[in-house]
Amino acid sequence: MNEPAAPETSIIIRAMNEERWLPDVFNALHRQGYRDFEVLLVDSGSVDRTRDIGAANGARIVRLRTEDFTFGHSLNIGIAAARGKYMAIISAHAIPADADWLERIVAPLRRDDVAMVYGGQRGHAESKFSEWKDFKRVFPSVPRPVRNPEPFANNANSAIKKEFWQVHPFDEGLPGLEDIEWAKHWIGRGRKVVYDPLAYVIHIHTETWAQVRRRYQREAIAARWVGIRLLRHIPGEILREMRWCAGDLVAAARQRRLFELTGQILRFRYEKTFGTVRGIAESKGMKNPARRAEMFARQEFHALVARGPDNLRLEERFVPDLKPGEVLVRVSHVGLCGADLELVEGRGGRAAAYPIVPGHELSGTIVALGPRPSGLAERDRVVVENHQGCGECDACRRDEAVSCRERTEVGVLGQDGACADYFVTRARYVHKVPEGVSLASAALVEPLAFVLKGLRRLGATLAVNRPMRCAVIGAGAVGHLAARVLAARGHSVTVFDPDKRRLDALAGIAKTSPTLDSLDGFEWLVEASGRHAALTALLAQAPGGATLLLLGLPYEGHRADFGALVTRDGAVIGTIGSNGRDFTEALALLPQLDTSALARASYPLNRYGEALAAARSGAQLKIMFVADSS
Repeated sequence: MNEPAAPETSIIIRAMNEERWLPDVFNALHRQGYRDFEVLLVDSGSVDRTRDIGAANGARIVRLRTEDFTFGHSLNIGIAAARGKYMAIISAHAIPADADWLERIVAPLRRDDVAMVYGGQRGHAESKFSEWKDFKRVFPSVPRPVRNPEPFANNANSAIKKEFWQVHPFDEGLPGLEDIEWAKHWIGRGRKVVYDPLAYVIHIHTETWAQVRRRYQREAIAARWVGIRLLRHIPGEILREMRWCAGDLVAAARQRRLFELTGQILRFRYEKTFGTVRGIAESKGMKNPARRAEMFARQEFHALVARGPDNLRLEERFVPDLKPGEVLVRVSHVGLCGADLELVEGRGGRAAAYPIVPGHELSGTIVALGPRPSGLAERDRVVVENHQGCGECDACRRDEAVSCRERTEVGVLGQDGACADYFVTRARYVHKVPEGVSLASAALVEPLAFVLKGLRRLGATLAVNRPMRCAVIGAGAVGHLAARVLAARGHSVTVFDPDKRRLDALAGIAKTSPTLDSLDGFEWLVEASGRHAALTALLAQAPGGATLLLLGLPYEGHRADFGALVTRDGAVIGTIGSNGRDFTEALALLPQLDTSALARASYPLNRYGEALAAARSGAQLKIMFVADSS
């Protein structure tokens, strides 16, 4: 079968985590009047939906690892895979302004003496005011010549001939300005670089101030390496930024926005100037590859961090590089439980090592895998075990990480949790969510697995071949799930809780009582409230031969009298955590249970104060953080 004819032009889109603006870029490409082109999306380790968007719009996806990224390298591997004669290069956050953009940016390349074309750029409504003004200064509305020794070009919106690239690829060692180095090379060999202001794009930067500084710092480093900025240029750079700052303030005053924009203008000029001066002055330090890597944009995300008792804040973090056997999960839902409240408030017997990100009842989607993945893939919907061991000891080989001496607890002890946009964990503790189970429901797998483990241990105390008479004390989330599981297995269940709303959520499933008055006749007693008074009453009133299962934590500091229970031939079972077997069982059982009562209250991470207040009030059975509603 013959391959389709090669297009005249290949559009190369450089991207990393560009799901916000990439649909607008493709919409603009679909509107182009000139149609003889293909699109290649060069993705540098995105952890959002960038690749999905590209594939859905017909782009070929070219991938490279985040740690291998440089601007020149990403372009070189994209161009190497392209089939066109001309390469149109565009950033994934630069939107062609009209339907003639591609024809305009490519047309000058049809002349023999032209090696490169670059087009105009304008700011977006979300652009910082000073950058919006800089676009107009740097990309004027009339053509201008491009000459050595200080040429200018910009690969956010450019086009080159592939035959010239084959002779001189982009410099992969530069931390930026690979476009200027390429233009300088070909101008020095008698070729032309053309500027067309009408082939313009809307270039969108929504950076933090730290990112602004890093961008200008790495560009200044590259400028010194290319030879267009030296130490003697620093005073001129400072004076220019001072002059442009004054111009920005005048422009803001003319728009009657001076009060609104003064702070932003001054901050932008400060960060740009500081980054530029530092980059020129410290450019030799960038020879260290680790130092160089710091300059490139890394994916930032929000995480809810407990820095001590009653010291919770939303912070920005960077997505880390993945180690062998690790996966990166884009968090969807996180359930709040009593252990999270204890950690945040600094109470309970299990001391947390602050700072730590809480949250262990989670669901999400895998977006990246480290080396040596094991049976998992990107876009797998997953849940994660919260007790994780070393993976090598006898306990871990028995699937009993809770007994591992190196055990960590997600979001509680030794490992950050999932109250964040992204969460890193080891693949061995990840379970796929079956089709038909929503990620909102899947966030209940961890508490359900905990209940199943407890009930498994409870049933192991005697041969169960008939329905048992069960009392569940506490109708919170754990008690609610325990009651539903016991009822689904054919046991007779009575639930005790003073909160009528909680009892009403179990109507038709179990008998209910607001008072713990009599336990006569019950064989299994499931304590799920965590209240000391409830435990005291159970120990005193447990019927002869009854078995007591403790699911409600904490009980630290409780002075228990086991005398009455022992004299009546009773038994006590404690349990904590769950294992892989319990997760597998919970995932299979979850679709059979009505968990709608546990899915009535959800909050985004930035409303964590409201979420915690709601959790403390007990008005809802379960409070969920929703990081990603997909």
